[in-house]
Amino acid sequence: MTSFSMPSSVIGKALKVTGQLESTEDIHIEGEVEGDVRGVSVRVDQTAKVHGTVYGDTVEILGTLNGKIEAQKVVLTSTARVSGDVVHQDIRIDSGAFIDGHCRPESGKPNANAHAMHKPSALSARSRNGSEKPDVHSDVGAAWAAD
Repeated sequence: MTSFSMPSSVIGKALKVTGQLESTEDIHIEGEVEGDVRGVSVRVDQTAKVHGTVYGDTVEILGTLNGKIEAQKVVLTSTARVSGDVVHQDIRIDSGAFIDGHCRPESGKPNANAHAMHKPSALSARSRNGSEKPDVHSDVGAAWAAD
C-alpha cells in the first residue's frame, strides 16, 4: 500500500514500547506499543500489537489494534484486527479484516464517498414512521476503494 519514501522509524518484533510514540517521519511497527502513536504514515505489521490511538496522514493496519484510528487515509488489510473507532477521510477494508467499532468520515471535510462508506449500525423495533417494520441499516457500504 504505502511505499515509505521518507525514512522510517521501526519498532522491531523484539521491542515493546510503553508510552507515547511520536515521529515527524513514517513509523513501522513490528513489535508491541502500549500508548498513542503519531507519525506521517503509520504501518502496524501483521505481528504487531498496539494498545492506544494511532494518528497519521495514512494508517495501514495488518496486525492488532486496541484503540482508535484518526487518519486521512486508512487501510485495514485482510489480517487486521481492530477494536475501536476509525475516523477517516478515505478508507479501504479488505475482505477478512475484523473491526469492532464505528467507522465515520472526518467531520468538517466533505468527501463525496463519505456517506456511502459510513457504517451505521442501528436496529429498532419500530421504524420512525411507527410501522412494525424495523429500521435496518447496512453495515457494508458499496463504495470501498481499491488502491
